[in-house]
Amino acid sequence: MPGRGKITGVIVSVAIFMALEIAALGMLKGRGPMQGFFISKGAHSVMSVLWGGGEKVRGYFTLRKTNEDLARENFELTRELSAYRAIAERLKTDSLCRVFPAAAGFTYMPADIVKISRNTQHNYLIIAQGSEDGVIPRSGVITPRGVVGIVDEVSRHHSFVISLMNSGLNVSARLGKEGAVGPLSWDGVSTSGAYLREIPLQYRFEPGDTVYTSGFSSIFPADIPLGVTGESRIVNGATYEIKIRLFQDFNSVRHAIIVTNPGLGEIAGLEQEKGGSKQ
Repeated sequence: MPGRGKITGVIVSVAIFMALEIAALGMLKGRGPMQGFFISKGAHSVMSVLWGGGEKVRGYFTLRKTNEDLARENFELTRELSAYRAIAERLKTDSLCRVFPAAAGFTYMPADIVKISRNTQHNYLIIAQGSEDGVIPRSGVITPRGVVGIVDEVSRHHSFVISLMNSGLNVSARLGKEGAVGPLSWDGVSTSGAYLREIPLQYRFEPGDTVYTSGFSSIFPADIPLGVTGESRIVNGATYEIKIRLFQDFNSVRHAIIVTNPGLGEIAGLEQEKGGSKQ
């Protein structure tokens, strides 16, 4: 390459120049003790500068290696911390499966979320459990912090879940454990926001009251905490629409629980027979 040849020529020229200078200094030093003294002093100064510069260069490269080692160590520690957090979250999910009462008629199965959509009006999740694990359509998906969604389609090893962050999904919810019941749905904006609608005006509530699943559903058992109430407004002069801050933030969900009602097929058959379509 032309550029490389030019650089090589410059290096050779500099080397020849330095060799001639050294030879000239050697001849001058031999001409007398005074000249030798000053030449030796200058040489020592040059050596001192060169030695100091070399130490700085060595220190720079040593520091760079140290920083690289620290960066690698930090990466490993971060990865281990993430693994421990995942294990802790999974243990929390597994323990919740044991806490839910079997007498409610529902069964519980841990699930791993492998994909999640958050950026549309029709969001979904994919979980790593399917028909071979016993998952059936219209099973509920929950976490220790509330409802995540409903299983829509099932393959052998995975399931497609309609997220609560989906404008087409409603969940039957109750104000407190004894209050009014209405449909709860995503607010269409926030990953932790929803609305509870169709609450009659005669019911009283305060900001910060807890909202639970109602139990009027074949999909979710009663009394799963969903979130807390916020601002409200009156719609058409007849009912309240209440802003809900969900406990489950969909930015952080990684593990879940599949909750299944063994009598779901029988209930669905009765609803079809009578022309009903309650969820």
